[in-house]
Formats: sequence, structure tokens, C-alpha cells
Amino acid sequence: MKKLRLVLPVIVISQFCCTSLWFAGNGVMNDLVKNFGLKESAIGHLTSAVQLGFIAGTLVFAILTIADRYSPSKVFLASALFGSFFNLGLIWEGNNLTSLLCLRILTGFFLAGIYPVGMKIAADYYEKGLGKSLGYLVGALVIGTSFPHLLKDLAETLPYKYVISTTSSLAVLGGSLMAILVPDGPYRKPGQKPDISAFFKVFQNGNFRSAAFGYFGHMWELYAFWAFVPVILKTYSRMHPESSFNIPLLSFFIIGSGGLACVLAGYIAQSKGTKTTAFTALLLSFGCCLVSPLIFEMTHAYLFLGFLLFWGMVVIADSPLFSTLIAQNAAPEIKGTALTIVNCIGFSVTIISIQLISGMRELTNSNAIYSILAIGPVLGLMSLRRK
Repeated sequence: MKKLRLVLPVIVISQFCCTSLWFAGNGVMNDLVKNFGLKESAIGHLTSAVQLGFIAGTLVFAILTIADRYSPSKVFLASALFGSFFNLGLIWEGNNLTSLLCLRILTGFFLAGIYPVGMKIAADYYEKGLGKSLGYLVGALVIGTSFPHLLKDLAETLPYKYVISTTSSLAVLGGSLMAILVPDGPYRKPGQKPDISAFFKVFQNGNFRSAAFGYFGHMWELYAFWAFVPVILKTYSRMHPESSFNIPLLSFFIIGSGGLACVLAGYIAQSKGTKTTAFTALLLSFGCCLVSPLIFEMTHAYLFLGFLLFWGMVVIADSPLFSTLIAQNAAPEIKGTALTIVNCIGFSVTIISIQLISGMRELTNSNAIYSILAIGPVLGLMSLRRK
């Protein structure tokens, strides 16, 4: 029992360490632009490259049912080591946009063996209280995602290579902790062979389908918001010169606040219900999307920042709850594959929204473009309302 109590903290720490790879490029984006002569639009392309790699990785992992056929902890370790290696490639002086895109794609590919596999490991240990457990787990993902922004702020006077090296080192540490301290869980039911039909079987369950489509709507908004938080802050500063923002530090707090929201949502769901709590969070983030064009007119910077902090919380609070609903409505022998499939489709959606916002920024200076993010939540809400 004592050992079981250590499992969740280890999974959470490992997830934090390894998912710091996700936005490592975003945390040093200004340095990459300056050092390699990139255009400002590179922020959308490099973010989408990670998502594209993640999609390809989850597709391969799902078709081969890797997370169900092999020890999830060992899959996690191998993915962490490969992801760390390709992330470290960003420090090469001979990089150009093409090589940077390739490195981010490969990093994203191996993140497919980290994020959904981490959730699979948690589901193998916690049948009861899974929502609370995944709340901590996704919270770790959020803090890990925002961590490069904090590193950049702390290392402002140091080369950007410090941020990249640190995130790669953390990934190696996280993968090692998982492999050494977290063996296969008591509720794990290994799959025996690749099952291509699993990709389609999972959606035959109506409850699974409802949760999955709610998750897809949530993903349309989530990563586009995260990717453009520094841009939103920079735009406001340009419109209100009297406001002086520490953009890396504020980006960390705005994105990282979602980590606390994930944990709180997990506890709230225990009394209010998982589906109801997810619906409420998605409704609130939908409202944030709709009013987002108006926040740039706020003359008080603290109100603007307060709104972004609130948006940063509600935009992710429903994520562990959707993962809980998905895991609970999938057959035990393909639970890891089901989570991976949904992640694959969900992250495909993020590329569309990120590229759409990025493209519109080149066509117009209007801040109304962020209201387009409301499309996903409204479709997700419609899916969740179905019986």
C-alpha cells in the first residue's frame, strides 16, 4: 500500500519532466527567429510541427497497439530518451527552418509515447478515483508545457541553449523514474497482437463517442490558445504602451494556472459528476473565446491579465475529465489504444486551428480572430448534451 501511494507522485513528476519538451521551442521562439533568420509566422509552423509529429506517433502507436502489448513504463522510457535526443537537436548551429521543423516533428512523434501512455499507466493503477488521478496527471502536463517559458525568464541572460538542454535532461530523468519506480499496474490487461480494427471499434460505443467528440471540441481551442498567449500579451503591450509585461513569466503563469484547474476539476467531479464538470468548464471557455476580441480594449492591465489567467484555467480544466470518460468507456484490453486514438484525432484538430489563426494574423490586424476558437467548444457542448 505504501508503494502504491508513491505511484501517482512518480507518474506526475515523470509526466511534468517529459512534457516540458512540448513547448521547448515556443519558450525560446524569439531566439530561434533571431539566430536562424525565421519569419514571425514560424511560431505557428513550429508549434504545428510538434502536433503533426504527435499525430503521426499516436497513429503508429494505436495501429500497433504498442501501449497495450508492451510494458507501458518501458514504452514511456524509450519515448522519453528519443524525444530528449531530438529536442536537443535544436541547439545545432547549422539549423534552418526545414531542420527545425523536422526536429520538432520527431520530438512530437515520441511525445505520443509519453502523454497518452502516462494516462494509460494511471488507468492501470486507479480504477476508482481515476478522474482525480488524471487531474494531477494532466496538471503535470500543463506545468510541463508552460515550464520552458519560466526557464526562459529565469535564464534571460543565458543562451537559449540552456532552456533546450534543461528540458532534454528533465525528459531523461522523467523517463528513468517511470521505468524504475512504476511497474505494470494491477488493472493492466495486455493486448496480444496488433488490432487495426480497434481504431474503429472504440467509436461504436455511444458514451465513448460523446466523450471523444467533446474532447475534440476542447482541443480545437486549447493548443491554439497556448501557442498564442505570448502573441496576445505582445499585442496588448503594443496597443497600451503604458503596460510593461514580462512576457515569458506571464506566459508561464497563464498557461501553468491550468495545472491547478485540472486538479480542482478532478476533486469537483467527485461530487458534481465527471460529465457535468467537464460540460461546465467547456461552457466557460466557450464564453472566453466569444469575448476575447473585447479584452484588448481594457485600459486596466490587471483586468486583462486576470481574464487571461481565468481563460488559462478553464481552457484545460475539462481535459482530464474527458480522458476519464474515454478510459471508462473503453474495453480494458484496448484502453491504452483508445486513449491514443482519441489523442491522435484531437491533436489533428489542433493543427487546423493553429494554422487558421496563424494564417489570419498575416491577413488582418483584427483581434477578432481569436473568437474563431469558440467553434470547437460549441460543437463539444452539443456532443456532451446527447444522451
